[in-house]
Amino acid sequence: MKPLLVVDGYNVIGAWNEVQKYNWSIDEARDRLIHALQDFSGYADEEVVLVFDGWQSDRRITTEEIQGNVRVVFTHHGETADSYIERFVAQTPRYRSVRVATSDALEQSQVLSSGAVRMTSRELLRELREERSRGMTGHRQDAGMQRNPLEGRLPENTVKELERLRRG
Repeated sequence: MKPLLVVDGYNVIGAWNEVQKYNWSIDEARDRLIHALQDFSGYADEEVVLVFDGWQSDRRITTEEIQGNVRVVFTHHGETADSYIERFVAQTPRYRSVRVATSDALEQSQVLSSGAVRMTSRELLRELREERSRGMTGHRQDAGMQRNPLEGRLPENTVKELERLRRG
């Protein structure tokens, strides 16, 4: 069973320096966070649940959608992401590895009491950058290693003969 990462979406967006630096709208920041978590999930092989508050919206029900390999949850009117996350973590079996990314101190203590590991929003953002960098480096190295794999396994005289045939 894959480890589980639960993310308080607006909390992470609020800690993300690039949002203010590039003046992203809230929709753009949400989309970029979803994309970053999709990449992370692929590189780190973790299941990701991203939760956004709906408590000030007019949403009548909590909605969940799968975007790539990230489950995106929008809570209903009157429910905070914190309360959803607390309930979700409490319902997750204790044998499953769960991390929760939020900078809300009360939320952190609640998830710790449920057996999850807490991380701040800034720690998550740093981990997203580092994992993406490691993943991209690994892909580049894999691509470099696969360059001309047949040539490396053939005797030199055969490679020269094939090159002569190729050039006509």
